[in-house]
Amino acid sequence: MVLRGERAPERLALWVVPVADLGGVARHVIDAVRTGIPGWRIVVLCPEGPLAARLRTMGAAVTVGTVSPADGARVATAEVRRVLRALRPEVLHTHLAFADLVGVAAVTGLRSGRGRRVRVVSTEHGISGVRGLYQAGAMQTQVKAAAHRARMLRTDAMIAVSDSTAQQIRAQWAVPGRVMPPVTVVRNGVEQPAGERAGEPGLRFLSLARLAPEKRIDRALEAFALVAAEHPAARFTIAGEGPERGALETFVQNRALGDSVQLVGHVEAGPALAAHDVIVQLSAWENLSYTLLDGVAHGLGVVATDVGGNREIVPGRCLVDAADATAVARAMVGQGLQAGERPGPEQLTDCAQMTAGIAAVYAEVVP
Repeated sequence: MVLRGERAPERLALWVVPVADLGGVARHVIDAVRTGIPGWRIVVLCPEGPLAARLRTMGAAVTVGTVSPADGARVATAEVRRVLRALRPEVLHTHLAFADLVGVAAVTGLRSGRGRRVRVVSTEHGISGVRGLYQAGAMQTQVKAAAHRARMLRTDAMIAVSDSTAQQIRAQWAVPGRVMPPVTVVRNGVEQPAGERAGEPGLRFLSLARLAPEKRIDRALEAFALVAAEHPAARFTIAGEGPERGALETFVQNRALGDSVQLVGHVEAGPALAAHDVIVQLSAWENLSYTLLDGVAHGLGVVATDVGGNREIVPGRCLVDAADATAVARAMVGQGLQAGERPGPEQLTDCAQMTAGIAAVYAEVVP
C-alpha cells in the first residue's frame, strides 16, 4: 500500500535488444532510457558492445548476455529466461524480430515479482513493405512470417514506430478469424537542437546511412552528377560504412566526381547535419528513419523516396522516385537553394511524447 504523500514504487520492465552496435534501434533505446518511461524502471539486456558501453556511461541499468542472432535462438532463449527469473519484471519488452521470437519462448510459465504472468510487449522497428528485402528468399520470408503469426498469440501488445509499420504488421502477420494483439503507433522521438534551425541556402548534400544495396546510394550519386554539372560548387558527403563502399568508390572515380564527393566512413550525426544543407536518402524502404527525423529537426532540406513512414516525416514536395535521376536532381537543388521549401518540425514527436506513449501501452496490459 502507498500512503498519502508517498511516491508509488516504480515497476520493472526488461528490454531485450539483440544488437550491440549504435544503429537506429540502439538510438531508440538510448533516447528512451535517457528520457525515462514514467512510472517504470528499465533494465536493458543486450550483447556486449558499443550500445552497452553507452548505456553504462549514462548510468543506465544494463546487463549483457548472449542474446544476438549470432548466439542462436536456443542459447538466447536460455539467457533471456535466466534474466527473467533473476529480475522477475512485470513487462518483457522485445525489440527486433529475433528478440520477439526468443522472448515469447523464454517467458512461458514465468511470473513477475507481483506473482502475475509477465506481460509481453514488442516494438516493431523494421518491417519492409518490399517482400524479401531483408530476407534471402521467398521461403525464408514465409517461414519468418509464420513464426511471427504464432508468437503474436503470446504477445500482449505491439508498438509500431509509424502508421506504415502498423499497416505492414496487419498486412503481413494477421490471420483471418484470429484476434491480433492491439497495435499502437508510438513514433520515434527526436529533440530539436538548441539555437536557430538551419535555413540558409546551400548545395552541401549528405547521405547518412549504411552503405547497403537497399539504401540505393548509387542512385543518389547519379542524380548528384547532374547537379554537379550545373552547379560545380555543389558537394556530396557519403557517411557510413557497409558492403557497397567499393562499388560507390568506383562509381565516383568513373564519373570523375572525386573533387565533389567524399566517402568519409562513420561520423557523429550532429556535427555532420550542422555542416550540410540537404539530406538525400533514396532507400527502397524505411519505417521511420532517424536520419530524416534528425535532418528535419536541424532544419535541413530533405530529398527522400515515398516509401514506408517517410511521408509521416516530410511533405510530398520532398518525396521523389529514385529511378528518375532528373527529378531527384531537381528536388536536390530546390531543397538546397529554396530554404522556404524545406520541411518544418510540425510532424515531429519529441522523446518525452515517445516514452509517455510507451508507458500508456504498459498501462493497458499490466493490471
